[in-house]
Amino acid sequence: MGVKRNMAESLWPESFQQIPLHEAEFQLICQWLYQAAGIRLAPNKKALVASRLNGRLRELEFTSFRRYYELISSNQDAQAPSERQRAIDLLTTNETFFFREDSHFSFIRESVLPLFRGQHLKCWSAASSTGEEAYTLAMVLASHHQGSWQIIGTDINAEVIEKAKKGVYPMQRAENIPKPYLHQYCLKGTGEKSLQFKVSRELRSQVEFRHANLQQLPERLGSFDLVLLRNVMIYFDQFSKQRVVSNIIQHMNVGGFLLIGHAESLTGVTDQVNLLQPSVYRLGRKS
Repeated sequence: MGVKRNMAESLWPESFQQIPLHEAEFQLICQWLYQAAGIRLAPNKKALVASRLNGRLRELEFTSFRRYYELISSNQDAQAPSERQRAIDLLTTNETFFFREDSHFSFIRESVLPLFRGQHLKCWSAASSTGEEAYTLAMVLASHHQGSWQIIGTDINAEVIEKAKKGVYPMQRAENIPKPYLHQYCLKGTGEKSLQFKVSRELRSQVEFRHANLQQLPERLGSFDLVLLRNVMIYFDQFSKQRVVSNIIQHMNVGGFLLIGHAESLTGVTDQVNLLQPSVYRLGRKS
């Protein structure tokens, strides 16, 4: 008789078996991610880290997470810079959708745009993910702003930035887009692309996406009248929040608006902006 195999072995080939993530290795990866991106992983994220990185370890033919940590933390290995970005892409969460927290876009339409009537309005979607937030803002500006405008979207995840540039989404993502905007600014796919839609060239031409780390922003980014920094600070500790918001404010024009997530607050983070209403702040006043 042959050797009896257990159920796991009979269902899964060896190539699909998970490489174990030991606690010490998890702590090293957590420390690295915090230093690289300011993101603090909770202890209950160990299984998530193991799941998201296992495939990459197998692609590299690594047999342990410690070996992977040694690569991404190396200052000598030529492969390290690109692999660090790959690790960030795998470990960062990018949950977003069109017209998320819609009251913000009502505020922009009713309270921000009248102040900039006839002027050029420069906007920044600071954690743009796959682009839904930036394109939502673009729909609002194209429909209601009486003046020129530009939007820049940034994200630490290089992979989602490439998706945002294309502006192509599954059809179910269109559910929250008001019908007038949907018909005017989105193109339904045909044939094998019938389950997708694409943001119009008109909007995409005025929205630029760049890779950027909010912890270390480039000076060439420019300055903005409206910044959306929504639902990203929940991943930062107090120190990282303070550094990110300080970096953001350095790229804001006086009188500019800063919008954060409804579940977030800048209490204890900065005193450089004035609270107008929950989740809405302003830097000084525009004359």
